[in-house]
Amino acid sequence: MSEDNNLPKPERIPFFQRMLDNPFLLLFIGVAMPTVFYTLWGVMEVATLPIAK
Repeated sequence: MSEDNNLPKPERIPFFQRMLDNPFLLLFIGVAMPTVFYTLWGVMEVATLPIAK
């Protein structure tokens, strides 16, 4: 008999754990999310300004 049958299968790492273990992805998300939110906020503010007479 071979010894391969006794070895446990490697456990699959969950997606969010892999995501949180990547510092470059966290850096990108930390820069991109505020940029997107502040840009959208600025567009909404400009869109709601009353028209000057």
